[in-house]
Amino acid sequence: MFKSKFGGGGWSSSESWAIGDLHRLMAGAAENAPAFIAAFWVGCEEIHAQYPEVGLPDVDIVNALLFEHNVPYEVRPPELLPRNPQAPIAVQAPDKSIGERAVELIHATLEQASRLLLEDRPRQAVQEILWLLETVSTAFHGVDTGTGTVAGKYFNEIIRDLRAKHSSRTLAEALGWMTKMHGFLSSPSGGGVRHGTQLAADVSPTLKEAHLYCNLTRSYIGYLLAEIAELEGVARQSI
Repeated sequence: MFKSKFGGGGWSSSESWAIGDLHRLMAGAAENAPAFIAAFWVGCEEIHAQYPEVGLPDVDIVNALLFEHNVPYEVRPPELLPRNPQAPIAVQAPDKSIGERAVELIHATLEQASRLLLEDRPRQAVQEILWLLETVSTAFHGVDTGTGTVAGKYFNEIIRDLRAKHSSRTLAEALGWMTKMHGFLSSPSGGGVRHGTQLAADVSPTLKEAHLYCNLTRSYIGYLLAEIAELEGVARQSI
């Protein structure tokens, strides 16, 4: 229900993927504060109407959070109003490029994985970073999955563009290593954490294994982003 309010749809394959999917949708919507607040409040009201036993923040808590974080809006059901009607309305910034949105989503994913590791949830942490590896794997082989995963499409375009413009042996090897790790984690006889796979409850990486997978992924992604930044710098100089 909340995903639909932030532009998503359909069911996620597990609870942890539902959390990650919603987190990415909310991160993408966060730059438009009024629309974000309205979507959240409408979601709360809809859930309260259908599931009154679920604990949800009331209007006072929501407004206290908005005030605490200097967000100049106030929920006054059924309206959302500026806290200070005389305050100037900010000019809408230009839409971010695919690259900018991809980098934000990548960092949000890595941060979520780190939080899950701190909560001692190794399998969920590895699942959180798996879409990064899966996107690199499909783009490396020139495959468009067509899954409709917004973040995946952003990153897929970056990797495909990177491969087309840069023939570094190190880059090719790094992409190959990431693809191999994705294959291992996706295999029931390997890591066994592939998105959508139904597995026995005791099939899960250990915490130290999850740290290894997440740290390797963070290193690989950092290297790819550095390569992308260098290519963009060269392109700007040539212009």
